[in-house]
Amino acid sequence: MLGDSPNKLLTHYHEDAKTMYEVFQRGLHIAGDGPCLGSRLPNQPYKWLSYKEVTTRAEHLGSGLLSQGCTPSPDQFIGVFAQNRPEWIISELACYTYSMVVVPLYDTLGPDAIRYIINTADIITVICDKPEKAQVLLGNVERQETPGLKRIILMDPFDPALVEQGEGCGVIVQSMQDVEVRRESPPTPEDLSIVCFTSGTTVLFESMVTVLSSVSLFPQSVVYCHGGRIGFFQGDIRLLSDDMKALRPTIFPVVPRLLNRMYDKANTPLKRWLLNFAAKRKGSEVSRGVIRMDSLWDKIFFSKIQASLGGRLRMIVTGAAPASPTVLGFLRAALGCQVYEAYGQTECTAGCTFTTPGDWTSGHVGAPLPCNLIKLVDVAEKNYFAAKGEGEVCVKGPNVFIGYLKDPGRTAETLDIDGWLHTGDIGKWLPNGTLKIIDRKKHIFKLAQGEYISPEKIENIYIRCEPVTQLYVHGDSLQSCLVAIVVPDPETMPAWALKKGMEGSYRDLCKNTVLKKAIMDDLQRLGKASGLHSFEQVKNIYVHNEQFSIKNGLLTPTLKAKRPELREFFKEKIEDLYENISM
Repeated sequence: MLGDSPNKLLTHYHEDAKTMYEVFQRGLHIAGDGPCLGSRLPNQPYKWLSYKEVTTRAEHLGSGLLSQGCTPSPDQFIGVFAQNRPEWIISELACYTYSMVVVPLYDTLGPDAIRYIINTADIITVICDKPEKAQVLLGNVERQETPGLKRIILMDPFDPALVEQGEGCGVIVQSMQDVEVRRESPPTPEDLSIVCFTSGTTVLFESMVTVLSSVSLFPQSVVYCHGGRIGFFQGDIRLLSDDMKALRPTIFPVVPRLLNRMYDKANTPLKRWLLNFAAKRKGSEVSRGVIRMDSLWDKIFFSKIQASLGGRLRMIVTGAAPASPTVLGFLRAALGCQVYEAYGQTECTAGCTFTTPGDWTSGHVGAPLPCNLIKLVDVAEKNYFAAKGEGEVCVKGPNVFIGYLKDPGRTAETLDIDGWLHTGDIGKWLPNGTLKIIDRKKHIFKLAQGEYISPEKIENIYIRCEPVTQLYVHGDSLQSCLVAIVVPDPETMPAWALKKGMEGSYRDLCKNTVLKKAIMDDLQRLGKASGLHSFEQVKNIYVHNEQFSIKNGLLTPTLKAKRPELREFFKEKIEDLYENISM
């Protein structure tokens, strides 16, 4: 734990970079006319906007908002409804330049959530990327579902008919170029900066920069502060590999799910034993602090893997979900770069711990960041006690949020009177001062016999099953045991099944009862090896042939399982599983 008082915690690295506005201005001073934001069209190289161009466009856009009646005030909320792209950052910077508050909107949240956010945050102006999204917004206004929306600003070209549609319901539709210049009005470190709606909750953030914690929410702050540049993908996850080869990044923030895919693909082409042998040999160098891409093992085995990510990676940062120690160890060796793991949540500006350079051990999420304190508090109902170095993770510092928007009750539940954020995660202090996340206080339930169950803990163990890519563990107080929905990996499962004497298409194999038993046996093996109690082991599974996704409503935009939706979606299958359990 770093520091013994919130007054001694790190709030910023540079005196001239205390707000997101100042962070970008510092980058502008360092980089001048250097590249800042890059994007590309299919089969074309990246095109870059310079720091000066981005600053000028942000000032023009912000002045345009002021000319349309917006006020340079932390009480002014501006919605941004677009995919990640340079114009998104320009819109965000325009808000920071004029002390306004940016509110991200994502179509993956669903139409109900979009309406809820606009109404809850009293959003009058929305900046969006495509005319199709503008039509959705106008439709909401026409149906009196978002009557407060009065202005839509479009990034892409649009048909004049859209302007007429807007006039019909009292909404002004204009392009980003329709602006007039005014003087900027930047915020202070105490001003509100951004309102993030995440998984159905609303979060207010102070306008501050805690650079080390900017892993997920503000990854750009680290880059801007040093005059670096950011490249955006084309918007299609299937083309991500192509974008990586074209961009050739040096720093890559990534969720564990993508790391798992990289690991699975890396292991498939070559004989497993030979590739693992090479990774272990190179891994011995990593454990001594030697990080390189020019060893014999790189030339023979890993050069293609490195080239698929651009060949220039120096650092990978992962978070948002637990990462497998096996995957982290393999990638540190195979990619020849530093791989860090972070932990946090939106309520603490994404991060509160970070693994330390030089510590390449796995199975923990690092030490507390210099910007916050961490303590563990008792969770007696699950037999976790702070005196034993275990308990609910609580965070305090300038990176902690100030509350949920218009929801004082929920704020009081999460943020106590002393300013400690209660995360709902169960942690354990390790002897080296790092934190290990071992359980969840949230999403727990009792079985009929009174045993407490943490399904996410079980899922994090079972997901190591080689042919499995996703799973959902279910139980409730009316049942005495657990069942699970299992989704095999379309790429690895067929080969795994073939080794066990089973052939067929992916869909046919998913219906194969022999395959089901093989997966079930492997889950039981993993559970036993990880110390699961008998009541924590699933007693029946259903093998599903379609992945959980944002599109089908079973994953959040950050690729986390929507448990209520999964429970409802598989309601009949779950009932069948319980009816056919052979104890």
